[in-house]
Amino acid sequence: MTQEKLGPPTAPAVAEPPRAWTRSHLLDVDDFAPAELEVVMQTTDAMKEVLGRDVPRVPALRGKTIVTLFYEASTRTRASFELAGKALGADVINISAGGSSVEKGESLIDTVRTLQAVGADVLVMRHWAAGAPYLVARHLQAAVINAGDGAHAHPTQALLDLYTIRNHLGDVRGRRVVIVGDIEHSRVARSNIWSLLAMGAEVIVCGPPTLLPAGLRSQKASRPTVEENGREAMALPPVQVETNLERALEGAEVVMTLRLQKERMQGGLLPSLREYATLYQLNEERMSRAQTGALVMHPGPMNEGIEISPGLASSLQSVIEEQVTNGVAVRMAVLYLIARGTKQ
Repeated sequence: MTQEKLGPPTAPAVAEPPRAWTRSHLLDVDDFAPAELEVVMQTTDAMKEVLGRDVPRVPALRGKTIVTLFYEASTRTRASFELAGKALGADVINISAGGSSVEKGESLIDTVRTLQAVGADVLVMRHWAAGAPYLVARHLQAAVINAGDGAHAHPTQALLDLYTIRNHLGDVRGRRVVIVGDIEHSRVARSNIWSLLAMGAEVIVCGPPTLLPAGLRSQKASRPTVEENGREAMALPPVQVETNLERALEGAEVVMTLRLQKERMQGGLLPSLREYATLYQLNEERMSRAQTGALVMHPGPMNEGIEISPGLASSLQSVIEEQVTNGVAVRMAVLYLIARGTKQ
């Protein structure tokens, strides 16, 4: 597939998205075909070229209004979407649930309909409830991008992780990727599993048994059908499951460790942070079992000294900061594909 050229910053227009892209929303990557993932990867290449210019701006989305609506705290995702929208020439409005009419009892649907009524073309939303973006997409004409919904999905994180891996390893087919930590409650893990498997990677998940979804050992993959209450949002395809970190790391080419959500201890899922760190912390000694030069990844924010050692987090193997940088280009690509691909 030929990479699209965005042209110089003063170009009056850009080419339309490739025909392989037909989506008007980005809710998850669980049903993405490899060709669609390739479109995002190649469009991201073009966006990185834009960001490398002296004036990192193009008028691709001039006249479009992007609204970010976050019901949960965020630094990386929210900032990168804002930077991405502005780099494409769009107007960007940021709204937090705190301080909005949500505090007065306004419903989610009323809130998003209000935002559409005032001119939102694209709604980027994060919500604590799994399935919330699906509900919103059924009620809006505006495009909806899921920036994280409960423990269900975080599609743009998976896309930027895939892009980062490809930058270093090329084709991910057959690559051994290990995801370590709280898989049960991780939207990042779920979306990464779907995208990596779609591109042919070998995925191994590792963590305490109490933090592994019960359905992971099933032999048949099933596409999740997200109910409004999120009850069906946790389906996953079959992957290799390992509870011993040392065994999981054998021959790994990519290791992604997840933030340990400390509140899980309150529910009796972990005895202590110390025990978790003893058994599952990613450190230099354990990484020696992986392939030489294996990539170390983390979606952030990190609890250094718990899920990852400070030395490893800042080592030459770490691509954690690169993940953040790539997040802007990937979200530019997603906004461009979504906004330009919707009906004018």
